[in-house]
Amino acid sequence: MIKLNIKEMPQWRKNLYVLAFGDFVSGTGFSMSLPFLPLFISQMAHFTNVQLTFYSGLAYAVAFVSQAIVSPLWGKLADRTGRKPMILRSAFGMCITGFLCGLAHNIWVLIFWRFVYGCFSGYNSNSQALVASEVPSDQGGKAMGILTTGRVGGQLIGPIIGGMIAGVWGYRMTFYLFGIIMFIAGILALVFVKEEFTPHEVAKNASRKEKSALAQVNSLPIVIAMFITAMLVNAVTKSINPVISLFVRQLLHGHGSVSVVSGIITALPGFATIMAAHRLGDLGDRIGARKVLVAGLIFSGCVFFATSWVGNVYTLGICRFLIGISDAALLPLAQTVLMNNAPDAVVSRVFSYMQSFQAIGSIIGPMLGSVIAGHFSYPDVFVMTAILAAVNLLIVLISFKMGNNKKNA
Repeated sequence: MIKLNIKEMPQWRKNLYVLAFGDFVSGTGFSMSLPFLPLFISQMAHFTNVQLTFYSGLAYAVAFVSQAIVSPLWGKLADRTGRKPMILRSAFGMCITGFLCGLAHNIWVLIFWRFVYGCFSGYNSNSQALVASEVPSDQGGKAMGILTTGRVGGQLIGPIIGGMIAGVWGYRMTFYLFGIIMFIAGILALVFVKEEFTPHEVAKNASRKEKSALAQVNSLPIVIAMFITAMLVNAVTKSINPVISLFVRQLLHGHGSVSVVSGIITALPGFATIMAAHRLGDLGDRIGARKVLVAGLIFSGCVFFATSWVGNVYTLGICRFLIGISDAALLPLAQTVLMNNAPDAVVSRVFSYMQSFQAIGSIIGPMLGSVIAGHFSYPDVFVMTAILAAVNLLIVLISFKMGNNKKNA
C-alpha cells in the first residue's frame, strides 16, 4: 500500500494540487448556472423570442468582454504583489458577484453584475502563473495538464449539479451555490497555498519598452503564436455550441431525445480532455511541447474536417470525443511553451494576456458558428473550424521557425 507523505511533498506540488482543486471548484461554479441563463432571464419579464435570444447572448458575452479588458491589468498587479493575492481577489470577488447575480430581478442589473463578474475573473490564469513560476521545468507540461483536468472536470460536472439544484430550489439557487463554492475555493487557497514571492524591481529610468512584459519574453513570435492558439482553440471548440442541439435534431430525423443526446455530445470532448490532458502534458515534458502541440493541431484539423461529413449521432459523438483529445494536446502544451518563454518577473502578465485571448475566442467562436450555420449549414461550421485549425498550425510553425527556440519549447 502506497502512502502519500504530505509533509515531505515539495511546496510547489502542494500548491499544484490545491489550485487544481480550486480550478475544479471554479469551473463547477462557473458552468453551474450558465446553461440555465436564458431560462433565468425569461422569468424576469415577458420577452419575445428575439429579445430573449439577444439578452441571453449579451449576458453571456459581457463577462468575457470585461475579462478580456481587465486581465492584463490584474496580471501586471500580480507581477508586483504576487499571484496568491490575485487568486484570493478573484475567488472572493466572484463569490460576491455570484450572489449578486442571483439577487438580480432586472435584466440590465444582471448584465451589469455579469460584467463586474468578468472583471474579477482570473483564478485560472493566476493559478497557472503561480505554478509556472515554481514548477521544475521538466514537470511543466504535466502540471499544466493537471490544472486543465481540474478546470474541465468542474465544467463538466457543473451543469449536472446545477440542473439538480435548479430543479429543486430554482435557478437563483445555482448562483448562490456558485458564490458559496467560490468562497470555499478562496479559503482553500488562503490556508494551503504558499508563495515565496520577491517582486522584481524595475528601474525608474527604464524605457517604456523595457517595462513591457512582451519585451522581456525569450521569443516574442512564439509567445504571440501561443496567444493566437489560445484564442483559436477556444473559438473552434465553442463555435458549434449555439447550434449543437439543432444539428443533433437534424441527425436524429425526429427519433430519440434531442436534449439528452445533445447533452452527451456536448460533454464528450470534456471527458476526453480529462482522460488525456495530464498524459499528453507528461508526453510533452519527455519529447518536447512543440512536437505534441503541432501534432495536436494537425489531428484537430483532420477531425474537424471529418466531422463535416458525419451522417449520424454516433459518428458525431466519436468525432467530438477525438476533438477533446486534441484539446488536451493544445491548451496545456501552449501554456507549457508560454511558461518556458516567460521570465518569472512577467509570467503573470503573460498568462493574463493569454486569458484575454481565450476570452476573445469565447466571444467570436459562437458568433462565427451561428453565422456560418445560419447562412450555410451545420456541417459547414466544422469546415470553418478545420480551416482555422490549419491557419493556427501555419502560425505556430512560422513562429517556431522565427523564434528559433527549440530548446525552450
